[in-house]
Amino acid sequence: MNAIISAPELASELAGGRPPVLLDVRWQLSLAKVSGEPPFDGRAAYEAGHIPGAVYVDLDRELAATPGPRGRHPLPDVAEFGAAMRRAGVSSGTPVVVYDGGQGWGAARAWWLLRWAGHPNVRVLDGGLPHWAGPLETSVPTPAEGDFEPAPGAMGLLDADGAAALARAGVLMDARAGERYRGEVEPIDPVGGHIPGAVSAPTNENVAADGRFLPAEDLTARFKALGAVAGTEVGAYCGSGVSGAHEVLALAVAGIPAGLYVGSWSEWSSDPSRPVAVGPDPQ
Repeated sequence: MNAIISAPELASELAGGRPPVLLDVRWQLSLAKVSGEPPFDGRAAYEAGHIPGAVYVDLDRELAATPGPRGRHPLPDVAEFGAAMRRAGVSSGTPVVVYDGGQGWGAARAWWLLRWAGHPNVRVLDGGLPHWAGPLETSVPTPAEGDFEPAPGAMGLLDADGAAALARAGVLMDARAGERYRGEVEPIDPVGGHIPGAVSAPTNENVAADGRFLPAEDLTARFKALGAVAGTEVGAYCGSGVSGAHEVLALAVAGIPAGLYVGSWSEWSSDPSRPVAVGPDPQ
């Protein structure tokens, strides 16, 4: 099963006899506390216009638990996540397509969570809403209750110790911008740098200028150059398990299974006993 779907393919499926459940997961990393600007409002963006039939899903409230020692976007309670997905109309036997405003991070987080929780058929709209050529609507649908029951474990999940071990024994990719990986800037977390042994693999290098994923063969070459070769275990992390999900999605497009360290740097850096590496060298 492909992990992504093009806008023309989505339009065709929505017009067909078995349309997918459509989830709008518009979200942006908010630096409002630092900049003083109001935070991005995904629901307001959704209500201003969305793909017909799409249901809004709040990443911070429905795809993550309350921030704390486990990071800024820890795994949600499984029962609460299942209930949120059923309210959105998600059923195990119906395909799901998720999209966001174009960055791909929010949609990837929803894709990863649903796949990790056992949904067999979830795809991300490649390039997000900017590539949708059809009409938008402002009315908010009330979907029929779905029947999805989470069965966690279908995707690789790493904790802090597992991420540290993978950085030594396999390939652990840091999906954040290079300057954050190197520790030159850190706008959110208390400490800059990266997990020792992790390699820098910014998510912006997974996509073309129009925001769509690079061809699978190009992604395969990119990840191979970073050490993701046959027989090597691969994982990814980021700041709080959102852009890291985008990295796992890009790896899936390339045909490479990978685990996600959901706690990511926001969890790792909150523990002063954990080592921190700085600069371009993984170690």
